[in-house]
Amino acid sequence: MSNTTYVQEYNAIVEVLNKYNAGGARADSNIMKPAFNEQATIFGVDADNKLTGGPIQGLFDTIDSVFRPSPESSAAIVRIDIVGTAASARIDTDNISGFNFTDFFNLLKVQGKWTVVSKIYHTHPSA
Repeated sequence: MSNTTYVQEYNAIVEVLNKYNAGGARADSNIMKPAFNEQATIFGVDADNKLTGGPIQGLFDTIDSVFRPSPESSAAIVRIDIVGTAASARIDTDNISGFNFTDFFNLLKVQGKWTVVSKIYHTHPSA
């Protein structure tokens, strides 16, 4: 029996986060849904500085109705921290449907697979 290494865990998390990035760039929530646990949440602060969010379905609805395919977008996984079955990650995304975001994800390794259980985000002001 071999132990899973940190590198294998890191790569497995990158694979999950890449589903999120691809779904956003293609404006197709079906691509990103497998990255998220069905109980996941999303929260941010709106233009009035009020908390907004709730169940992750809100993200999927927005991706499918408001976003447009953005082949010109770029995303960078800035960091991933892993401790046992818990991890956090940051992604910076530029020019996705005209927006720039910084996203923070919390992930858990459930039954051997990494899944996003929460996302919070910051929308950067348009230049």
